[in-house]
Amino acid sequence: MTRHFLNLSDAGGDAIAAMLSDALDRKNARKGLPKGRADKDAPLADHVLAMIFEKSSTRTRVSFDIAIRQLGGTSIVMDSGSMQLGRGETVADTAKVLSRMCDAVMIRTDDHEKIEELAGNASVPVINGLTDLSHPCQIVADLLTLIEHGKPLPGLEVAWLGDGNNVLNSIVEAAGLMKFNVRIGCPEGYDPDQEFIAAAQAAGANVTLYRDAMEAVADADVIVADTWVSMGQAHADAKMDAMMPFQVNDVIMEQAKSDAVFLHCLPAHRGEEVMPSVIDGSQSLVWDEAENRIHAQKSVLRWAFGQI
Repeated sequence: MTRHFLNLSDAGGDAIAAMLSDALDRKNARKGLPKGRADKDAPLADHVLAMIFEKSSTRTRVSFDIAIRQLGGTSIVMDSGSMQLGRGETVADTAKVLSRMCDAVMIRTDDHEKIEELAGNASVPVINGLTDLSHPCQIVADLLTLIEHGKPLPGLEVAWLGDGNNVLNSIVEAAGLMKFNVRIGCPEGYDPDQEFIAAAQAAGANVTLYRDAMEAVADADVIVADTWVSMGQAHADAKMDAMMPFQVNDVIMEQAKSDAVFLHCLPAHRGEEVMPSVIDGSQSLVWDEAENRIHAQKSVLRWAFGQI
């Protein structure tokens, strides 16, 4: 059966744990090597990854490109303006064609139903580089970063401040799979997807919703934020006003545990969802988090090809 990675639950907790272990080992084995040099075993030699971008990207684009190169393969990068998918060809037809020409497909798009249709018609692995519903590859990198910095996942208290968006949905999903808890601070009308919350709670995770930022972050091990207004979203002014009480600043960080860390998937809008003193401060792990997209992506790819 073809392995698709559309959400974290497609792999499951045991497989994600194996991915994280593999990512740590491979990262450590590469110390001192040029970024473009392939790993010694080159486990995906001669494999081609098709990358489709219907949304702008920095970290997803670069990390997947470097990831497949370090695994010994190559990539083809496309966007909607330069391929037939953006000119009326069906998702199903695109999936069938790319399956004949490439070994795997990564897509960064808007509607999650589009990636489900792509996977449903592809005979090669399809990987979710981001949809409006979820962002699983980002969360694998986040979990890798936490483990790397001595934060065991079971029982961890993760606080989220801001919009109930795709990144939060995947954090909540991860909580159920990896046995940590999520404290969500967000204004009314901006809650995360209830299906993700219900599934995580059914799996034993404590997922709690707060309307007060101070309550949400009290004694947290990790504080996570993301941009409040995503690309193409309307009603930005009203949303910004609602979100401002959930800004991550020095006062907020002081409410968490003394060794708490800060994560942000980037790009960040300093002075909006996070203050410069936090994102550039000693508790911030955002640069390790960004680099770890490469190492996480490598392990996601290896899992998709049945190597993990």
